Amino acid sequence: MAYIQVLPEFGLVADPMLGIITSAGESLSPVIEKVATLEAVSDDLVNMLAGEGNLLASFPNRESGLAIGGSITSLWYGFAIGLFIAGILAFQLMKSSGVA
Repeated sequence: MAYIQVLPEFGLVADPMLGIITSAGESLSPVIEKVATLEAVSDDLVNMLAGEGNLLASFPNRESGLAIGGSITSLWYGFAIGLFIAGILAFQLMKSSGVA
C-alpha cells in the first residue's frame, strides 16, 4: 500500500485508503511539543486581552501591569484629544468674535 509523505522531517505520512495522517515509524513527540508551545502562546494572547493574570514572559508579581498600562495610555490619549478639541473651539471662538 502506498503512503503520501506529508511532513518528511517529522515522519508524517497520509494513508489515502483510510484518510488519516499517521507516523511512519517515527515519534510524533516533536509535533506534539510544538503544538503545546503554540497552545501556550495562544492562551497567553487571549489572557493578554483580559489584562489579568500572569503572562508567559513577564516577571513575578506583575499581574496588573497590563491594566495599569492601559489606563495610563487611555489617560494620555484622552488628554491629547481633549486639548485638540479645546484648541479647535478656542480658534472658532476667536474667529467668530473677530479677534484673529
